[in-house]
Amino acid sequence: MEAAQALKMVRSGDRVWIQSGCGTPSPLVDALIARAPELRNVEIVHMKTLGDADYTKAEYEGIFRHRGLFLGDNVREAVIAGRADYTPIFLSEIENLFVNGALPLDVVLMQVSPPDDHGYVTLGTTVDSTLNACRCARTVIAEVNERMPRTHGETAVHVSRISAIVETSRPLLEVHPEPVTARHRRIAEKIASLIPDGATLQTGIGGIPEAVLACLGDKRDLGIHSEMVGDGVIDLMESGVLNGERKSLHRGKAVIAFVLGSQRIIDYVHDNPAFEFRPICYTNDPYVVAQNDRMVAINAALQVDITGQVCSDSLGIKPYSGIGGQVDFIRGAARSKGGVPIIALPSTAKNGTVSRIKPVLDPGAGVVTSRADVHYVVTEHGIAYLHGKTLRERAEALIAIADPRFRGELEDFAVSSHYMERKTEAALA
Repeated sequence: MEAAQALKMVRSGDRVWIQSGCGTPSPLVDALIARAPELRNVEIVHMKTLGDADYTKAEYEGIFRHRGLFLGDNVREAVIAGRADYTPIFLSEIENLFVNGALPLDVVLMQVSPPDDHGYVTLGTTVDSTLNACRCARTVIAEVNERMPRTHGETAVHVSRISAIVETSRPLLEVHPEPVTARHRRIAEKIASLIPDGATLQTGIGGIPEAVLACLGDKRDLGIHSEMVGDGVIDLMESGVLNGERKSLHRGKAVIAFVLGSQRIIDYVHDNPAFEFRPICYTNDPYVVAQNDRMVAINAALQVDITGQVCSDSLGIKPYSGIGGQVDFIRGAARSKGGVPIIALPSTAKNGTVSRIKPVLDPGAGVVTSRADVHYVVTEHGIAYLHGKTLRERAEALIAIADPRFRGELEDFAVSSHYMERKTEAALA
């Protein structure tokens, strides 16, 4: 049926799940917004979607209300302004909210590949939490896009579970790789030094992850177990570096919940048995992550204080992104045999005027990863290892990898707070 007819299945007071990332079903979202005059109090729930999120505009207050489980730039301003909500939650725990009734779903909007001869569509680029959302919701509305890749793993949904099908043929929404800077490369080189042959990697999207992948050409038998991957894995897979041959779990398979990238990665995963897509409650389960020997988890931060507390979801009191999978993978890697949990960040922000290594986190900043969970912190100035260290040892290690322009004031704070004693000239020598 047409999208306008399908979206008549949404009723006032419903809670609607929208598939995220490249799988964002934008024609269905547009049709939902078109129904605004007929609806009241519809809650829209999702992780990071692509494209416009007009339902967060002020003109739709009282009609739509967004609940973000991970925030993209299309909803961030609305959350900050109070027109939308943010739920801090580990990605591994989202689906249990559907199952246990804490966050019951009425409608799922998703984008899938065309059905096969047995009547099964696949969730294509984006399994995330959508597969389990389908299993729990009253109504499932699917955009069947002939350009959605057919993917392997736990991605299939039978058409009998779908309430309405809207057929399309359109390019998927894309995310293009962030340009890699010289600073990204310096950070990446230090991270690469911590990655052994035979490691299994979790990485994300952005300049640092792209730079890390570009530094791994001389490694052997790497694998992937990650909530997501982008374009950067393709060259390493084609060169044979990323082959999964030494993985201790799902040998030979790149296990992911979704891809987030350009048409290149969208095409690459089509009918590609090297990828095994799984729900995010599985990919991000710390117990599952820990079963990968030599698990290397690489996660970003906005700020780290000199005791090792990590903020990665807010700028002060303003929500910015989300807890995401950082803690899931940091804890999983910490429990992996030979695991390497890494927090990576540039040492400064705002064109070098602000240190990201802070005396204390900004007021209201959310602690995503506790200082007890942190092992490695990497900036372009070096590597700090914090696990099992005292507050004095942590302060010394983090000050050493801060931008040199800020080390003096960081040391002054650490001394005045009795974390450490001031280094004398003799000690420095």
